[in-house]
Amino acid sequence: MLLNFTKMHGLGNDFLVFEAPADDAVPDSERMRQLADRRTGIGFDQALVLLPPRKPGTDVYYRIFNADGSEVEQCGNGARCVGKLVAQKLARQQLHMDSLGGRVDVQLRNDGLVSVDMGIPDFNPAALPFEAAREADVYPLRVGETELQISAVSMGNPHAVMRVPSVADAPVDTIGPAVENHTRFARRTNVGFMEVVSRNHIRLRVFERGVGETQACGTGACAAVAVGRKLGLLDEEVAVDAPGGRMTVRWPGPGEHLWMTGPAVTVFRGTVEI
Repeated sequence: MLLNFTKMHGLGNDFLVFEAPADDAVPDSERMRQLADRRTGIGFDQALVLLPPRKPGTDVYYRIFNADGSEVEQCGNGARCVGKLVAQKLARQQLHMDSLGGRVDVQLRNDGLVSVDMGIPDFNPAALPFEAAREADVYPLRVGETELQISAVSMGNPHAVMRVPSVADAPVDTIGPAVENHTRFARRTNVGFMEVVSRNHIRLRVFERGVGETQACGTGACAAVAVGRKLGLLDEEVAVDAPGGRMTVRWPGPGEHLWMTGPAVTVFRGTVEI
């Protein structure tokens, strides 16, 4: 069977996007891994599957699969790409989407960027889930002989965030997978390394669950800003520089919705045999 798809990216975080009439038409995890291969497949960080809406008042339901074939709850850069693709198809500027990680509202801006409402950050350890006796701003986490200091937050998917003096020197390749697979994270976690430049500017690298380090991570940017705000380090609107480019995150504070703004780019369209 031939699958029609769109290849998109948000700041180098790249996606395979396609429609499916129902869940039973979605390729299995093994086929997803094959499609994700950058030498023998199409290549992507995540596959985004567009399905008919499941809740009143929403325009589309989307499922998210990592390059390793695992299904995950949310993807911020992916939400921007899905939002732009579907909104343009419907000739709309605003869109209401739903996913395993919750509802996401989308606004296509006149400057070509896309803003998405990523919901309310949830610091309850059970929301990730993360094994902890109670909610705290910072948790000690033992990795080998090293005790790290992390913060934990759900943006519809789990995130561990660490402050580092410089993202350029951060041990992303070693600490990233160790924290991702730590036993205290029951469903693994995304791992962010945050360098605070000023109260309205951070640099960020993210080791994504089921993918590895990516050029940008939308929910990782949201998680980092939420943590920085909770620690009293950041103002309401923050520029987030990832290796692939810049996003802007705005979070007024506890109980409020967090908005992320950035680009969503269509690379090409094609067909593949599945």
